[in-house]
Amino acid sequence: MSVVEANASAIARAARLLREGGIVAFPTETVYGLGADARNADALRRMYAMKGRPADHPVIVHVDGLESAQAWSSQMPEGACALARAFWPGPLTLIVPRAHDVLDAITGGQPSVGLRAPAHPVAHALLAAFGGGIAAPSANRFGHVSPTTARHVADDLGDAVGLILDGGPCAVGIESTIVAFTTDTPMLLRPGGVPVEAIASVLGQAPIARAATAPRASGTLASHYAPRTPASLVAPDALIAELGQLEERDERVAVLAVTARRPDSFDGVWIGAPADATMYARLLYANLRTLDAADADAILIEQVPQTSAWRAVGDRLARATSGETDDRD
Repeated sequence: MSVVEANASAIARAARLLREGGIVAFPTETVYGLGADARNADALRRMYAMKGRPADHPVIVHVDGLESAQAWSSQMPEGACALARAFWPGPLTLIVPRAHDVLDAITGGQPSVGLRAPAHPVAHALLAAFGGGIAAPSANRFGHVSPTTARHVADDLGDAVGLILDGGPCAVGIESTIVAFTTDTPMLLRPGGVPVEAIASVLGQAPIARAATAPRASGTLASHYAPRTPASLVAPDALIAELGQLEERDERVAVLAVTARRPDSFDGVWIGAPADATMYARLLYANLRTLDAADADAILIEQVPQTSAWRAVGDRLARATSGETDDRD
């Protein structure tokens, strides 16, 4: 595998590989992306195969700003433009009507396309050097824990990737907020790095909840971001009791907790996560990967507060545990 420091020479090499139809991994402020030329159908097919991604599951096109985004849309609604002006570059994806020449491989055959202008300086430099749109889902096997370091990408995809640009750990650590402009009212498809309250302040209204008319979009399947080890969400006041029950069955357990305290007798992997939602999100996927590598039979994750600040983290945890919660008291 080729993991290289994301300096000017490496970025120029990555841009050249993209122009030649190659696949490169690069950092964004959210997670590492697996990039391909968004105008190259053959490159897109290889990228989908590398991830094991279903062909009808759309990918996000990364662009360098609102002007570039308009080339990918038949009509950028004013609300979408307002959000782009407010939050781009940044962790916000806009789903808008697609332009006629956007490939079906990008959109999953839908009449809409997802667009984002990332804020990470390496992503920004790569887009400038490449000079076009880069299709980039997360650089991991489909449905598994997203990568927030170059090492995570290498662990998941290895030599399959032509080049991995190492830009350090991702600052946000979870994926972008997705807002769709495919109906009369903006619709929230996925909470993420931009709070819903901030979006509402720009639009003058909160986006409606995901409805039956919602387009398919990245990271919205019921099971996603999941470790290979079976994982469960447990209420804070039930975690120690649940841990004891599993240990009585001689099961090896790994734990991600916030308020619960590690019992003196516990000899497994126990991670004490930050009580701040932003810091928790930044470390979440790295922590899940550590738990997954613990050779445990089960992972227990303490439920996080059900407040607006924790909304995006709660979404990821619910999907990582297939939406199963443990509410025993």
